[in-house]
Amino acid sequence: MIPSEPFHPRAVSRETRAFLAELEARLAALPPTHKVPPALTRKARAEGRGIFPNQMPLKECRWEPIGAVYGGPGRARISEPEGRARGTYLHIHGGGWTIGGPENYDAMNLRLARATGLRVVSVQYRLAPEDPWPACADDCEAAALDLAGERGPLFIGGESAGAHLAVVTLLRLLERDLGGRFRGAALSYGCYDLAMTPSMANWGERNLTLTTDMVDWFIANLVPDRAMRTDPGVSPLRADLAGLPAAWFQVGTMDPLLDDTLFMAARWIAAGNRATLDVWPGGVHAFDYFETAMAREAEAKKVAWLNAL
Repeated sequence: MIPSEPFHPRAVSRETRAFLAELEARLAALPPTHKVPPALTRKARAEGRGIFPNQMPLKECRWEPIGAVYGGPGRARISEPEGRARGTYLHIHGGGWTIGGPENYDAMNLRLARATGLRVVSVQYRLAPEDPWPACADDCEAAALDLAGERGPLFIGGESAGAHLAVVTLLRLLERDLGGRFRGAALSYGCYDLAMTPSMANWGERNLTLTTDMVDWFIANLVPDRAMRTDPGVSPLRADLAGLPAAWFQVGTMDPLLDDTLFMAARWIAAGNRATLDVWPGGVHAFDYFETAMAREAEAKKVAWLNAL
């Protein structure tokens, strides 16, 4: 059952209200992402510029080769726990399938590794529009196949486009009779229907990190052919989800992709799988990247879920 409390106006904290006002003002002073060439946005992120904090690479993390079955980059960013790893977490980064890279997530992934004892492997995948569908999904599948033979429990997870690719990867593994290799999936505010769910299609132009036109641009970069966007292999919300592992879903109430998570969590359970759902009052898309009490609580919940599974 979807909890009703997070949607009550009084559920939004004073800190979150102040953060929303500040974020909206900051974004209003910047050109929207879909109006900037991807190369410039990628460069800005690589230099640590933009609205998201702690995006620079850390010396504690390193690159390692990983499966390149389909001709992708064939490498991943590694964050190690303190002491011997008890298992592996395959991380798939967000960025609308168009921007970002594993090194932008070093701080988050290193904290996760040290809090869970898992070796975090963040796959680098080809980006759109230079490499449209299915290049990114192929690269993530290749990484998962490379890890499938490792000892210890395997987990998978991602944020936004990364959550979408994590589910696509799990579905591809099911087709190979390897679905049982992954014990759980941590899925943050994913985009699971590239034809757009109602909350995304009707959001409009209010920019709290995403707008309808921005997401339409991201999707067009990845899948230019609109007819392909309803294919269950592209939009996993439309797929047969039976046989998938336990999942932890989270999303904020001020995220245009709210319906994607609510619908996917419901379908996950209806397919006979286990799912946990956390809905964050006033949370924007990618809310957990910012330095707020809500972000710290969300990270703690993800850690606790992974440690308990």
